[in-house]
Amino acid sequence: MAESFLHGIEVTEVTDGLRPIQTARSSVIGVIGTAPAAAAEDWPLNTPVLVTGPRQLEGIGDEGTLKDALTGIYDQAGPAVAVVRVTEGADDLETLSNIIGDATMGTGVHAFLAAESEIHVTPRILCAPGHTSMRPTGVSEITVDTPGSGYTEATVTLDGDGQGAEAEAVIEDGSITAINVTSAGYGYTSAPTVTISGDGDGAAAATAAIDSAANPVVAEMQGIAERLRGVVVADGPNTTLTEAITYRNDWGSDRIYVVDPFVTVWDTTTDSAVAEPASGRVAGLMAFVDNEHGFWWSPSNKIIKGIVGTDRAVQFGLSDTSSQAQLMNADEVATIIHKRGYRLYGNRTTSADPQWAFLSVRRTADMVYESVEEAFLWALDRPFSEHLIRDIQESVNAYLRSLVNRGALLGGKCWFDPALNTKDQLMAGKLTMDFDLEPPAPLERLTFRAHREADYYTELAEAVAS
Repeated sequence: MAESFLHGIEVTEVTDGLRPIQTARSSVIGVIGTAPAAAAEDWPLNTPVLVTGPRQLEGIGDEGTLKDALTGIYDQAGPAVAVVRVTEGADDLETLSNIIGDATMGTGVHAFLAAESEIHVTPRILCAPGHTSMRPTGVSEITVDTPGSGYTEATVTLDGDGQGAEAEAVIEDGSITAINVTSAGYGYTSAPTVTISGDGDGAAAATAAIDSAANPVVAEMQGIAERLRGVVVADGPNTTLTEAITYRNDWGSDRIYVVDPFVTVWDTTTDSAVAEPASGRVAGLMAFVDNEHGFWWSPSNKIIKGIVGTDRAVQFGLSDTSSQAQLMNADEVATIIHKRGYRLYGNRTTSADPQWAFLSVRRTADMVYESVEEAFLWALDRPFSEHLIRDIQESVNAYLRSLVNRGALLGGKCWFDPALNTKDQLMAGKLTMDFDLEPPAPLERLTFRAHREADYYTELAEAVAS
């Protein structure tokens, strides 16, 4: 501020100092599905709608998957939910396509990315009950029959009765030596025709094969979850233990949490128990645990409310390593057991990296990262000063200490590394601050070591004799 003449007294406000960091909301659910009878003005297609309680479900209609999914969520808790409604297709595959949507148009699951700007919440727990359990048929592999020659570039096109399959050619010394399937697609009843176009002199040819493929909705939501720092609750196939494990092996992400089997709920229309996907209720349970205990708590071993059973009986024993529940957990499939109520049972994501195996660890780190990023909008574009850097550092340290005191972290600290913040980096307006943290893992295995001790007989005899 330019200095001007003053004959008097003034107070100037100094804006240096620590800023408290507010933790991002972890319990917001994003649910997508169909509701053909919904009032269009209240439930517009491919648009996130904020729902904060079951009373807002009036007008959504009983048809489709959204009513049951939202009812299951609100059986557990009363979280904010970003609801996206899509058109119900002529068949299951067309509905899957509508759920997946289009990234450029922001439809389907991509509408979750607009939730922050449109309804001012960011969904962190994503689910699509009724649309994630199937493994549709897709392209499994492509065999090169004739490698051709003279190729420097080549495009592979797959034409068939399904959709979404994509592949790319591998060129070595002018020949197409392999074709890698980059997207299996879905809905193929017969192998698609492979067409190779390019600048080669000798025409190349290849043959495709089809097999059961990973669920395309989960595959698309995985990328959305990464951008939102969220997780996907995916329903398993609800058939057998073996097929549930096969389903899990489609994934290698720390943002996918597989639950199998379906649950049964009482239908007041038919006066009978009916099967429903578990993912909506599990998402609601996660939100409940977040609000009741904290995002660093695992939802495992918590009661799922509103259900009367599971669609497939799941054998369970606390120390029986060969029980079905233990075998599923060992292969990173969460399940639902009956032990003083029906409980979610399983801590692990489908992560390929053991460091991020636990769902609660992944989500804790996400919330810290998100909170720290959101907290320093005030610091952007301010001129560099020692005060600015120290305020940033100490604000983060104060936040990490508060999380340690609450039990959300085992430890954490922030520091300034001069080796990374050289004069050329600082002159370019770039500041790098380091921080570490360690989320607490859930107690997954408790072992008691029991010992025989014959000397207790001696004490017994001495007690009787005395």
